[in-house]
Amino acid sequence: MALEARMSGHRFNIVAVAQAGRLQYEAVLLAASLRQTNPDFSGRLIFAEPQMNDLWDRDPGLQNADVKACLDRLGAEVIPFENNVFGASYPYGNKIEALAAMPEGEPFLFLDTDTLITGDLGPVAFDFDRPTASMKREGTWPKIELYGPGYAQIWGALYDRFGLDFDSSLDLSQPDEYWQRYLYFNAGFYYYRCPREFGARFLKYAQSIRDDPPDALVCQELDPWLDQVALPLVIHALGGGRVPGVANMMDHAVTCHYRVLPLLYAREPDAVVALLEQVAAPNWIKKVLKQYEPMKRMIYQGKGQRARALFDRRALPRKEQAIRNRLKRNNLWLR
Repeated sequence: MALEARMSGHRFNIVAVAQAGRLQYEAVLLAASLRQTNPDFSGRLIFAEPQMNDLWDRDPGLQNADVKACLDRLGAEVIPFENNVFGASYPYGNKIEALAAMPEGEPFLFLDTDTLITGDLGPVAFDFDRPTASMKREGTWPKIELYGPGYAQIWGALYDRFGLDFDSSLDLSQPDEYWQRYLYFNAGFYYYRCPREFGARFLKYAQSIRDDPPDALVCQELDPWLDQVALPLVIHALGGGRVPGVANMMDHAVTCHYRVLPLLYAREPDAVVALLEQVAAPNWIKKVLKQYEPMKRMIYQGKGQRARALFDRRALPRKEQAIRNRLKRNNLWLR
């Protein structure tokens, strides 16, 4: 079944990764939310499926026939791809290597699978010649060590590695050596005019950083941050940068990158929870999602609402770890 119709502005494809385990059930929710909120979406909804090879210790592909049938009914396509560089050693690499198998020259919006589409994509002012990514992030990388290199030295070394202009990437309204001065994104969404062009550069940069990190990165962990270290370099190299108008709509009005269901129930607005439970309600979708125990318990057995009752959305803890800890104390950290 195809998703037919019109999208104002640009026609583009939505790309996400679907594989065995939690991500395949999140893919169903993503597809169902797109169908609910954007019935006139004219692009292709594509789930990239990693294939088994010697970089995986178990088959990462979609083994569940019910999931496949559900995605097909929701108008999604499943396209296989080979992960030839990262594999099981860095599964986040799937979002890099999958782009090589996507339709060449067709604008794309990549979404993490743990995303709900909550509003109309039509008004979002995507400029596919000027890429950007999610600004819904914290200063997770780099971690500055006492007497170690600072932000400017670390990021400057990365820009130098790839012959990029570091100074033009800076937000000069932010103080020197404050993390927001430096271009940094969450990799929950990004877009460009061609997935293969974007993916080739993403892979080149990420592989170079992994295999031969600049000396300034000597104290820095790259797992799981490698994709978010390479991403701003890719975006800057392709003529993009901060686009607050797009990021604000995508991160708040139009999509919800919830990450895990307990966090969604704990902190997201009522409208997001209502959408989740609405798109999960049809029996043919419920039959699939109930196969995954955390979704069965959170959505269908009321534990999500129990988690929600633990928090006041008007006064949430400032740190996500405090939310996680409260959920864990109440045996509601299910993922």
